[in-house]
Amino acid sequence: MDKVIYMRIRELSDATHVSTSSILRFCRKLNCEGFSEFKIKLKLLLDRNEQENLKSTKYYLSEFLERTMKGNLESLIKEAANMVIKSDKVIFVGTGSSGILAEYGARYFSSLGKFSSFIKDPFYPINSNELKNSTAIVLSVSGETDHTLHLANQLKLEGCNIISITNSKNCQLAKLSDINIAYYVTEIYIGDSNITSQLPVMYILEESAHMLKKNGTGRNLLNKNGTTE
Repeated sequence: MDKVIYMRIRELSDATHVSTSSILRFCRKLNCEGFSEFKIKLKLLLDRNEQENLKSTKYYLSEFLERTMKGNLESLIKEAANMVIKSDKVIFVGTGSSGILAEYGARYFSSLGKFSSFIKDPFYPINSNELKNSTAIVLSVSGETDHTLHLANQLKLEGCNIISITNSKNCQLAKLSDINIAYYVTEIYIGDSNITSQLPVMYILEESAHMLKKNGTGRNLLNKNGTTE
């Protein structure tokens, strides 16, 4: 059905081995004046079914807890917090919905004592000699967004450490990062819109900020052997 809504009547006729007249009679039996109206109604039906199949937010939260919290998430957050503590500047980066969270992360970190800025404009110019001891926290669900990857590469070239928060570690953004924190929840799309739950990102950002506040003196979160305390 998802293919039919993009087909011409002749293409559907060839694919189903029936005449165009048979297709038009079928459309009229469904109270459609023609094939164009049938396609519109079919698309509305598909969109409605997608929305009805959405699970409760509790499902995605429990999915995150079951898949990720049992792993090394806490140690990765500590490692990231340690990197941020030693940085002079913190820059949050994201586009789209991740850009909104980048702004939230910068405000949250600043509220807890680590002044931070954010970039959510994909065309923001990156050209500074003052980023040598900075850390960029880059947010992206897929980790494959061209504009986000471009910004991350530019920041890395300017000497920034890169911490990425993505839905999977098997993405380009994770590979170019110094630290990647992946949260693994099912990606959800309505049409072209990615509405994957951002609750895990909120948790990671807030937990990282709390660790910074707790260790605000700049004390290293790792001991001399490189393991977490």
